[in-house]
Amino acid sequence: MRKRQVVLRRAAEEPSRNSTASSFTFRSVRYAECQKNHAAGVGGYAVDGCREFMASGEEGTTAALTCAACGCHRNFHRREVDPEVVCECSSPSNGT
Repeated sequence: MRKRQVVLRRAAEEPSRNSTASSFTFRSVRYAECQKNHAAGVGGYAVDGCREFMASGEEGTTAALTCAACGCHRNFHRREVDPEVVCECSSPSNGT
């Protein structure tokens, strides 16, 4: 079974003072295949074939930024962002 690291970030849109509605957007970030060029030192192009980033440690540690499959840093893996609007809320009116 393959492990997949999904990073969720919450970005709250600040409502204006006259507005009563707010929206929360959650973004799912996934790191796909490794794009590190291992032959750059000799003027060539060769990738290692790692298809998906798998963290080699627990979240919040420095090992979480290293891929368990290929040993590369997470920044060498292609980043995929899937924006999703989770909740659009509005506060009840006071009836004035």
